[in-house]
Amino acid sequence: MNVYRTREGLRHALRDVLNVYYPDCIDARFGGYVAQLDERDGSVYDSRTKHLVATARGVNNFSIGVLADGPEWCRYAAEHGLRFLSTVHWDGEEGGYDWLLDGREPTERTRYCYGHAFALLASARAVQAGISGARAELDRAFSVLETRFWEPDHGLYADRASPDWGTVAPYRGANANMHALEALLAAGEATGDGRFFDRAYTVADRFTRDLATDAGLLWEHYTESWEPEFSYNEDRPRDRFRPPGYQPGHHAEWVKLLCVLAEHGGEEWPVERARELFDAAVDLGWDDEYGGLYYTVESSGDPIVAEKYGWVHAEAIGASALLSRYDDSYLRWYDRLWDYTSERLIDPGTGNWYENCTREGAYDGPNRGPAVEPGYHPVTNCWLAMGVLDRDPAAFDP
Repeated sequence: MNVYRTREGLRHALRDVLNVYYPDCIDARFGGYVAQLDERDGSVYDSRTKHLVATARGVNNFSIGVLADGPEWCRYAAEHGLRFLSTVHWDGEEGGYDWLLDGREPTERTRYCYGHAFALLASARAVQAGISGARAELDRAFSVLETRFWEPDHGLYADRASPDWGTVAPYRGANANMHALEALLAAGEATGDGRFFDRAYTVADRFTRDLATDAGLLWEHYTESWEPEFSYNEDRPRDRFRPPGYQPGHHAEWVKLLCVLAEHGGEEWPVERARELFDAAVDLGWDDEYGGLYYTVESSGDPIVAEKYGWVHAEAIGASALLSRYDDSYLRWYDRLWDYTSERLIDPGTGNWYENCTREGAYDGPNRGPAVEPGYHPVTNCWLAMGVLDRDPAAFDP
């Protein structure tokens, strides 16, 4: 039987990732985390840069470690990161979180909704884990999202603003809203406050239904009036954060969030929409020749970037686990995704997840990945799959 159908197997996978980062990620000089560790050998390749998203994801990961009965040091590590997030990343003069720091000095202060969403997520997970000061940070992060990014006429969030909040960029995007939805759901679960679920419902409904293409797919890039920009970055197919095309991994991520939303509401459409999006993700994205999910594809399913990314598979694993609560046929995809991931995307020595491999399953040089990914995707999705078993210990029985 697939070991990842057991709570202990999932817990072991989660702990493996945390063990890669701790204690080397704890920065005793500047505070916060050193997130830039090579995913293969654990060596530090940048000890000074502090990325808002990496800090917030670290707090999320170690808070989940507390919630998943992980090592005792998870609590200390979460407290350490939250303290840095709330003091050094926070700009007390203008309000908002600085995007990049060199040590403790800001080098990029653009206000990204994406980063503020992760600050809210980190705070919410820390509240769930009982970390001191987390609720105040949750309220502050949510206040910035609501007052600076929320666009009530569109029912979605803007993408970014200047450091003084004087200018809001015209670009609108899926990614910021997807992670805002994730954070809102976590905030609702952490506090029991219905306003977070109400806002989450609005974002999910607006994006996954109103803005879906005629084929039911989810586009990534939009104008200021939320019209799709189908030509966005078409000349930059390997753009790290805003590539053109459809992303099977993001479709899976929306599926996961719709399933979580369904747990807190009475309507049936989130699960129905989740099924449609998951089926589309694997229909378009699965590589029948070499296995695994492509990174980006055309609407026809032809790959744009054929590499296989670890985070994509982590999200699809979490999505299939949650969908299996409604239809156990999705466990076939759960097993298939784990089989591919275990073979191609997890280091057999450390249990850490590689950023990517080629379409054929080979690796190119150092696997450092972006400086925003300290294991957040596998940690989160292993924990969500554990939650399925916590609710029903027989959920993954063959």
